Amino acid sequence: MVRESVICIIVNYYICKMIMFKDFKTYNEYIGLSKPLDNDIDVGYYNPPNMLLKSGPVAVDFYRISFKINLKNKNTPEVKPITAVFFNSPEMIVNEGWDVEPTYKGMYLQLSKKFIEENRFLFKTYLDYGQHEALYLTDEEVQEIGDVFKLMMKYYETEKRNFNVLLSYVNVLISLVEAFYKRQFSTDPKQYNRVVTDFQQSLVEYYNQPVRQLPNVQYFADKLGLTANYLGDIIKHFTQKSALENIHEFVIKKAKELLMENEKLNTTEVAYELGFEYPNYFSKFFKKQVGLSPKEYRKELIK
Repeated sequence: MVRESVICIIVNYYICKMIMFKDFKTYNEYIGLSKPLDNDIDVGYYNPPNMLLKSGPVAVDFYRISFKINLKNKNTPEVKPITAVFFNSPEMIVNEGWDVEPTYKGMYLQLSKKFIEENRFLFKTYLDYGQHEALYLTDEEVQEIGDVFKLMMKYYETEKRNFNVLLSYVNVLISLVEAFYKRQFSTDPKQYNRVVTDFQQSLVEYYNQPVRQLPNVQYFADKLGLTANYLGDIIKHFTQKSALENIHEFVIKKAKELLMENEKLNTTEVAYELGFEYPNYFSKFFKKQVGLSPKEYRKELIK
């Protein structure tokens, strides 16, 4: 309870100090970027000597994909410069701010909520990844992304912007980022296997105590300090099943244990033990997963 109160105080402090930007124009003016040419899509290059290198917490009411090369944080001088992709989204309430050296370079893509909604089929879950879930790029990947950006800029800066062509290049960029994330997951399995293990252990611990509701992905993401999308993508990559499918499998496993080992518990009591609010939903859920209703499953065990 004390820990939750402290977290609330910290979050409220950042929210009070935070500057909210509703559009590209005001945000670009704040940090020293070029004036956007469109209200729904903005593409450009960073020019650190003319930019704001230190800022308090900010938030944006649109989506940003930021490619930064050799970024050096003044707050951690002992850490080597990084080359990575960062994401900001309207759901990302707090940005702690930044204090960086003027030596980095890079590119950015900004997309309005309207643009995302109209083309949602193009965009993957990592648009809602957190700031600490960055994609670290190799030199070859930087080159590929740079080539795509040159083509995007060509069509963005012309007076008669061809949005179909721009949209195609945005799609290519998104596809590259997705492929590079898969590469990152595969090349550092120890780090990500630890996430999978922690997720599975948290699932076990959840049912080692009385429960009031079914667990969901967001619960475990919060527990592990990750965004739900990031956790889900890691789990899917390493188990070949979504985080929700893993949760459902574990719930079915617990249900079978209760039906086998606690013959005195009826189906309704088993449902409440597992966190189901409605016993009928538990029965339908169990039958869909197992092929038998809880009662039929128990009869088969008796046979």
